Amino acid sequence: MLVSATEMINKAHEGHYAIGAFNINNLEWTKAILAAAEEAKSPVMLGVSEGAAKYMCGFKTVAAMVKEIHDAMGITVPVALHLDHGSYEGAKAAIEAGFTSVMFDGSHYAFEENLEKSKEMIALAHSKGLSIECEVGGIGGEEDGVISAGELADPQECKTIADLGVDFLAAGIGNIHGKYPANWAGLNFDRLEEIQNVTNGKPLVLHGGSGIPREQVQKAITLGVSKVNVNTECQLVFAEATRKYIEAGKDQEGKGYDPRKLLKPGADAITALCKEMMENFFGSAGKAEYRRFSGAADADRTQPAVGGLHSQTFRKYRYPYRGPDLHWHYRIDQGGQYVPDR
Repeated sequence: MLVSATEMINKAHEGHYAIGAFNINNLEWTKAILAAAEEAKSPVMLGVSEGAAKYMCGFKTVAAMVKEIHDAMGITVPVALHLDHGSYEGAKAAIEAGFTSVMFDGSHYAFEENLEKSKEMIALAHSKGLSIECEVGGIGGEEDGVISAGELADPQECKTIADLGVDFLAAGIGNIHGKYPANWAGLNFDRLEEIQNVTNGKPLVLHGGSGIPREQVQKAITLGVSKVNVNTECQLVFAEATRKYIEAGKDQEGKGYDPRKLLKPGADAITALCKEMMENFFGSAGKAEYRRFSGAADADRTQPAVGGLHSQTFRKYRYPYRGPDLHWHYRIDQGGQYVPDR
């Protein structure tokens, strides 16, 4: 299901786990990450940087590709197509192209300009039913040519942006993009806790998740981080698996040079990594077993079958549970049947 990220992030925040936002770079990346999410029954966010979107021939191409791959694979878990580190113009273009979630990164502007542009982008995204992330305090390292010194975000600035109604907030707490240097000081948990407190529990985002010691990430999750971005680790395992395939001479055996064979070890490595992170790192595995449908519960619905690529008829139940959010709730029981979720 291609959806806004708001619900999955809010549930992660309430449940003290995190949603992985894995960057995609091509068709293989997209298939690999979606396969991991489906196997782990985990919600997932597919991150797309502006540089990667340009490489893949634009936002519209990316949105169409993701939708078609998602449908062809019969994906049943919630999936958000998210613009990562979007510029002012880029965020608008991604919204127009059909992304379901965007990040507007105005951290390189003076704060007042960041505030005004964030306010505009939040209103635009919400008018389209999309989720939106904004950033306060630059993240260290380099992301598509944008370099930040990695300063710690100002808690009061975070509160001001949070009060605009942003769905989740990226705030610099010492994290960087890319490989972490040996002399890296680590995450600043005092600042993270302070930001969480002044924003009244706004879900927070950890960029540069690749390379941070797992115990630090998991501690950050307990302090309010609900979305963790991953890119470099996927690139590294893809490169390593592809290198091994070639160095072993597999590309010279039969039709081993066929790109479908040549790229498979790398794609499989990404799937394995993402699934392992969902299961043992972020805690999001199994969190997509619950389905929620809006509207009256007395109409038959067709939904993808659990673990399958086909559809089954979803029939009404006499005593469905209507939650405080005025939605009808159902879950999938051990027998694979849709039943009321109480």
